[in-house]
This record gives sequence, C-alpha cells and structure tokens, in this order.
Amino acid sequence: MAENPQTPALRARPLSPFTTIYKWPITMATSITHRLTGIAISVGMILLAWWLIAVASGPEMYQPLVAFVANPVGEVVLFGFLWSLVYHLFNGIRHLAWDLGYGFAVSTANKTGVLVIALSVIVAAAVFGYGWWLLHGGPRP
Repeated sequence: MAENPQTPALRARPLSPFTTIYKWPITMATSITHRLTGIAISVGMILLAWWLIAVASGPEMYQPLVAFVANPVGEVVLFGFLWSLVYHLFNGIRHLAWDLGYGFAVSTANKTGVLVIALSVIVAAAVFGYGWWLLHGGPRP
C-alpha cells in the first residue's frame, strides 16, 4: 500500500510504558529486587546442594567445588548468594511490618527501603569479609 504524502508521519512511540520511561521510586526498586533475590536464592540452592553432595561423596567430588569457589568468579557468586539471603531477610522483615500495619507512609516506606538496601550491603560485606579473612589469613590454631 502506498503512503499518502499528505498524512503526517507517525511518531515512533512505545506500545506500552516501559521501565525506562518511569522514574523508579525506591519502593519499586526494592520490590523488584526482592523478587530477583528470591530467584537468586532458589538458584543458589543448587550450589548448596552441590556442596552437600560433594562433602558426602568424598575428596574426588569435593575438589571441583573447591576449585570453583576458590577463584574470583566463585567468590562473586558466593557474595551474590550471601547478599541475596541478607537482602531477602531484611526486606522480608520490612514486609512483615507492613503486614502488621506499620510503615505505609510514603516517607517511612522510602526510608525503610534505603535502610534495607544499605544494611544488606553492609552485613553481607561484613560476613563475607570475615569469612574471607578466616580463610586467607585469620587466626590459625
């Protein structure tokens, strides 16, 4: 079909609103992150199951796991799993408070969202750092 030269060109617009159009409020970011960390925890359970099976199976099965965890990629995966657990815990406590009827004011919800993110990073980094220190130079018996 030939275009009519008298019809103005249509502007290219998205068919529906997308995440780049909205300014993300902190509550939206924490909600999406809560869902993503739930998925990350589920995937991380595969790593935990691998570890349990490897420990029960002996050194020949355990050695590949140690090799994976000992390299930088493995440490990033472990930190991501740890952070997911901590974030999901703290945000779950926040949701529990909401279930009890507390913290629904916009300013309170924003403050607790920032608090959950900050505390989860601090606690995960502290726990991971302590574990790394024990493995790489901590006190020896």
